[in-house]
Amino acid sequence: MLGRGEAGMAEFDDAHAVQLGDRRLAELDPRVHVPGYERKKATASICHIGVGGFHRAHQAACTDAVLASGDLAWAICGVGITPNDAAMESALVAQDLLYTLVARDRNTIDVRVIGSIVEYHLAAGSPAAVLSRLASPETRIITLTVTENAYCFRGDTGELDFDNPGIQADLRSPRAPTTVIGYLTEVLSTLRSERRQPPTILSCDNLPHNGSRLKRLVMSYARELDPSLATYVEQEVSFPCTMVDRITPATREEDTAFLRSEYGIVDTWPVFCETFCQWIIEDSFSRGRPDWSTFGARFVPDVVPYELMKIRLLNGTHSALSYMSYLLGHRDVDRAMADSDVLAFVRGYMNELRPTVGDVPGIDLDEYTATLVERFSNSAIRDQVSRLAIDGSRKIPNSVADPLREMLIAGLPTGHIAFAIAAWIRYLWGSDEAGEPIEIVDPYAERIRAVAARCRTDALPFLSLREIFPPEVAANARFVTMVSRYLERIAGKGTRQSLRDFLTRCR
Repeated sequence: MLGRGEAGMAEFDDAHAVQLGDRRLAELDPRVHVPGYERKKATASICHIGVGGFHRAHQAACTDAVLASGDLAWAICGVGITPNDAAMESALVAQDLLYTLVARDRNTIDVRVIGSIVEYHLAAGSPAAVLSRLASPETRIITLTVTENAYCFRGDTGELDFDNPGIQADLRSPRAPTTVIGYLTEVLSTLRSERRQPPTILSCDNLPHNGSRLKRLVMSYARELDPSLATYVEQEVSFPCTMVDRITPATREEDTAFLRSEYGIVDTWPVFCETFCQWIIEDSFSRGRPDWSTFGARFVPDVVPYELMKIRLLNGTHSALSYMSYLLGHRDVDRAMADSDVLAFVRGYMNELRPTVGDVPGIDLDEYTATLVERFSNSAIRDQVSRLAIDGSRKIPNSVADPLREMLIAGLPTGHIAFAIAAWIRYLWGSDEAGEPIEIVDPYAERIRAVAARCRTDALPFLSLREIFPPEVAANARFVTMVSRYLERIAGKGTRQSLRDFLTRCR
């Protein structure tokens, strides 16, 4: 039966809960925003590769706002090119490609059904249909959120990794690709041969210069197949850069249960995120674009200042706090931020990194960093420390090691970075301070764990990993000594006491 919860919210039992789908939108709780536009009349002129939680919280939500404004020319066709995408396809197709987005902070909750995805194609071992859809005249923009690993670049040089098994397989069979680089290049090859205008390709991943980097990688791959194809990509295809930001934890079972009990929605895979959303886009589109500014996106001539701000102050701080927080026993980010020692470290870390950010048009960095502290402390979304800790070897080169290099050259203080790296090395030993095992999720897990295990009092072997750190790091004896000293203290005195000693010296 329908009742009232302790907070005044409605409570729904199974008999009153509604399975999400087009035909039952009118039955949903009136507090839930639903698409007011005719989805069947929307044109899927955007193909998105990598439909995950972040895309659904960010770009798809922004596009839903565009459709709601009356512009039905810009719906989304979701594309899955990996076996892992089958679960998402199954969940979405079962509910007419609709899903629920719940944005909340301590004082606000916004629940809405997003309808901007109107098609979904899964490669599933037969990529022809996906290639055809990506190359169709209807496709005017290809967006992607595939994470750093899927770009297949070398950590030490940033260039395409031709030793990557997926890249090697795609070069042998370019018409049956397995990687995103292979798919994009095959699509562009088809369009060139048919003398059709290519779509804009818009990377929405957390990478510096993400658009220009993706273009360089596609050109490198194309050059191996046909040098003239690489020239075509260089001259004819637009790859704008973007900066994207919205904290989106992985969906938990309790999130799905909350949505069912409090709002009466049965949704296999809803998305829970913070209320904050930011999207900075280089305004360089070849075949038109939606007015994403409807949802607050900002079109600018140069994204670099914004991406440096976000990658170094948000992503870098996330990594820096994650390893020590895990060792301290914290599993939720908001609980870590409620720890006065962690909070003091986070504020000090951001202050240390700020000289590497510079001026950002329209942004007050004091306000920005204060907002980051509030967002990290958001107990309503219960972000996981383990989520921040994954794939460190891919995240840290851009968010920590790049600014570290600049700071060492400039002679700036680097104590907070040194302590964070020492905590990462200790984390990679594979057990916490209670002796419980830590699952290391990283594409180079075997290699970096082996090197970290050799670093008990000397961090030099770890700092010499060229796929993570530039050579200036290992060459700086003072910095190596500092990381080694912090590592030895963390191992001997524990993370808590070592952190407090560090903070005391910083005062």
